[in-house]
Amino acid sequence: MKIAVSLAALAAALLPSPAFAQQVAPTAAQAEAFLGEAERAMFDHSLIAGRAEWINATYITDDTDAVSAYFGSIRTKMNVDYALDAAKFMAAPGLSEETKRRLTLLRTALTLPAPTTQGAAEELNALSTRLQSAYGKGRGTLRGQPINGSDIEAEMGTDRNPEELKEMWVSWHDNVGAPMRGDYAKLVSIANAGAKELGFADTGAMWRSKYDMTPQQFAALTDKIWNEVKPLYEELHCYTRTKLNEKYGDSVQPKTGPIRADLLGNMWAQEWGNIYDIVAPQGAGDLGYDIGDLLQAKGYDPIRMVKAGEGFYSSLGFAPLPQSFWDRSQIVKPRDREVICHASAWNLDNKNDIRIKMCTKVNGDDFVTIHHELGHNYYQRAYQNHGYLYLDGANDGFHEAIGDFVALSITPDYLVKIGLLDPAKVPGPEKDIGLLLRQAMDKVAFLPFGLLIDKWRWGVFDGSIPESRYEQAWTDLRRQYQGIVPPVARDETKFDAGAKYHIPGNTPYARYFLARVLQFQFYEAACRQAGWTGPLHRCSFYGNKAVGAKLDAMLEMGASKPWPDALQAFTGSREMSGRALTAYFAPLQKWLEQQNKGKSCGW
Repeated sequence: MKIAVSLAALAAALLPSPAFAQQVAPTAAQAEAFLGEAERAMFDHSLIAGRAEWINATYITDDTDAVSAYFGSIRTKMNVDYALDAAKFMAAPGLSEETKRRLTLLRTALTLPAPTTQGAAEELNALSTRLQSAYGKGRGTLRGQPINGSDIEAEMGTDRNPEELKEMWVSWHDNVGAPMRGDYAKLVSIANAGAKELGFADTGAMWRSKYDMTPQQFAALTDKIWNEVKPLYEELHCYTRTKLNEKYGDSVQPKTGPIRADLLGNMWAQEWGNIYDIVAPQGAGDLGYDIGDLLQAKGYDPIRMVKAGEGFYSSLGFAPLPQSFWDRSQIVKPRDREVICHASAWNLDNKNDIRIKMCTKVNGDDFVTIHHELGHNYYQRAYQNHGYLYLDGANDGFHEAIGDFVALSITPDYLVKIGLLDPAKVPGPEKDIGLLLRQAMDKVAFLPFGLLIDKWRWGVFDGSIPESRYEQAWTDLRRQYQGIVPPVARDETKFDAGAKYHIPGNTPYARYFLARVLQFQFYEAACRQAGWTGPLHRCSFYGNKAVGAKLDAMLEMGASKPWPDALQAFTGSREMSGRALTAYFAPLQKWLEQQNKGKSCGW
């Protein structure tokens, strides 16, 4: 009883005062006062809500689901009320540019807005929590035996039996995705009603309004970037399909048309690096080392892997991670409870209580993921002195790109410096195509997937993809952009989109597409600052504190300035573009074009 009373009191205390909403003719001074109250309340609420979410993600039970949904509904109501008021204050005369920016950030702060209808926020958060927990508890099968999502990811990276790959793919998509379909449709309807109350056409338009441009301009920007990188992807697809055909034969993977989704070494065919052994170029494909093998040979465990990631950032001049990071992070999967294994980075107090949540395995993928997740943590710590609304990246693509561009520096040079790779085994220049191809199998292969996730959701939110076409539209977009198809026929009883965490997790995905191009812009700039003169893909700026200082200056900006300002601060450019990525892979693209001569490319 005491707990229930205290929670109710907290909810009442944190909800915004109606006084501001009653203003008839708001002034600039009142707008500033409103922002001060909003930021204080949102900061205070985040301290308890974040902990509820952490407990729910690392200890999934009906009770933690309920607690997380409870605080989520408070946050949603709070954010909706503040967003509605922010829209009214935008009309106040004499607002400074700074005030306008903060009001805009407040108006677009929600991911899933609930309408002001009685009970809508509670229902929206109950649906959201149920969807995330269903994913976390999801199971597929392998050889008829249950297997969790984390283990399926690992198995699909190494299994080369097409029937077993099909079993894992189908069972995961059927068992995890399909049951979510009805709840997801309800969630879309409620969120759209909330977005319209905030003055947006739909939830997708609201998401696209967060990039210092109109929703239409942002959609056009993503299309422009895709067209810059599409020719490279098409060459990679053509080459990979040929190698899969040679491996499995026409009955499994034909020489022409799309690629079967379960053959690409990844549950969602979003990154293909796990099948590098199948596509490796003859004579140049053996890189002489495998990061996973190196880690195991040196006796690395998950904690030591994270320590290595911390060491990279420390070499750039960043302060060590606090002891609380090591005490409170979930680095390995607990044996005694259900957790969400999808890797993520957290800041529980908006200051220094930074953590990661992973189910780390000793392999190359997770070594890269650690460098990525720590990038979030160092970014979070760098901008901690700003007001609440600026405690974020310049845009969400920046947040994803920081760790990714650091991970690009996991080169042979870096591996030698940290003692993982014997200098005598560093691959020579004749291995450059292999090095680039291995990188492209993840970085380039991801690009269309990174775009189509939100292409699908934008269509769902604006109604051009009705519930009756959820599955067909998903399959069509996968074929259009990625050139892949499911291993078996799918119908509208399925919901394959739900088998990807970010759909039930309601995480906007355009950020990952942007991160894929931004990381190469950051990397190119860092290597230039470090004075690197060799092939770009071999550059490591490990240990360069001048690069670290300039990076930290950008990270400290948080969301306080439009993203072009932050991009210019580190790279000198104000334009997001795929050109740095295509420059990095230019030698590979030329080689792929030679390999694909005479082939029927496209799908």
